[in-house]
Amino acid sequence: MELSERTDVASSAPCVTAIVLNWNRKALLEKCVLSLQNQTYRPLEILIVDNASSDGSVEFVRERFPGIQMIVNPSNLGFSGGNNVGLRHATGDFVAMVNNDTVLDPRCIEELVKTAALDPTVGAVASKILLQEDSTRLDAAGIAICKDGLSIGRGRTERHENYSEEAEVFFASDCLCLYRRAMLDDIGLYDEDFFAYAEETDLGWRARLRGWKSIYNPKAVVLHNHSSTLGAYSPFKVFLVERNRIWVAIKNLPLSYLIAGFLYTIQRYFYQSLGAFLGRGAAGQFVKTKSKSALFWILVKSYSSALYGLPRMLRKRRLIQKSRKISNKDISHLFRMFGLSAREIAFKE
Repeated sequence: MELSERTDVASSAPCVTAIVLNWNRKALLEKCVLSLQNQTYRPLEILIVDNASSDGSVEFVRERFPGIQMIVNPSNLGFSGGNNVGLRHATGDFVAMVNNDTVLDPRCIEELVKTAALDPTVGAVASKILLQEDSTRLDAAGIAICKDGLSIGRGRTERHENYSEEAEVFFASDCLCLYRRAMLDDIGLYDEDFFAYAEETDLGWRARLRGWKSIYNPKAVVLHNHSSTLGAYSPFKVFLVERNRIWVAIKNLPLSYLIAGFLYTIQRYFYQSLGAFLGRGAAGQFVKTKSKSALFWILVKSYSSALYGLPRMLRKRRLIQKSRKISNKDISHLFRMFGLSAREIAFKE
C-alpha cells in the first residue's frame, strides 16, 4: 500500500466519527489507531469500543492513547451490539466503521468523504480493502449479493488493479466504510440479533429498500488481516454466516424471492458439496481441518437457530416491507447488477 503525503482537509468540513470495535486484539490495535491518527481528514474523532476484552486491551489503550475516547462494554455484545454502542455515541455527520485489524492509507477517510459529498442519496461509501497477506489481491471492493441472503466481498481474492474505477455497488463492507448519519437515522442501526457476520448485508438491504445508494471509491485504500478474530473457517463463523443469511432473506426479500432463494440455496449446497470433495471454495477449506459431518451438523444448528428466531424476524420483516420505497422490479435490477451465481459463491474462498 502506497502512503500518501499528509494535507489536512479544512476544519469546516463535516465531522467524521471513526468507530473501532475491539475484542481481545491488543496486538492489532496500535497500528490501526496510529493509521487513524495519521489521516489527512479533519475533523475526525476516534472512538474505541471494547467488548469486555481480557487481554489487557483496555489498559493498553488508556496508556498508549490517553486522549482517545473509549467505551468499555460490560460483556461481549458481538459485532452488531458493540458497534451499535459506538454509533449511539457518535457525533459525526458521517461514521467510519473501522475493523481493529485494518491499517488505513492516510487519505482513506478523505477519499470516502469526497465520494459521499457528491450525492446526498449515497448512504454508504465502500473502500478498496486489500488482503494484508497479499496486498496485490482484494478482500473486498464493496459487497456482492446472492438470492438467498448470502453475500461476499466484491472481487474477493482477485487482483486489485481490476477494481480501479469508481462504481456503484450493492453496499459497503463494514470492515472499512463510511456511513451517512442521515441514512442510519432513516433505516436504523445493526440488528443485534445477528451478533456477528451478515450485519452489513442486512443493513445494506434495508438501505436499498429505502432508496439509498452505495458507491465504491478505489482511492480509499486499507489493508485488512482477514478474519483475525474468529478465523476464516471457524465453526462458529460458519454457523453465524449461514443462520444470519437466512434472517437477511426473511427480513428483506419479497415472498417470490424467498421461494427463488430456496431453489438457489439447493444449487449452492450442491456446488459447495462438490467443493468440499474437491478441496475448492470455503467448504473445501473448512473440511481440510474439520470433517464433512461437522459441516453438516453446523448447518443443522444454523437452521435450528434461524427457526427459533423466526417470530422476531417476521415482526421486523413487516416493518421493513411496509416502509420500503422500491418495487420488485427494482429488486430484480439489484440482483442483475450486483448478484452472484450459486456456482460463483460456492467456489469463492
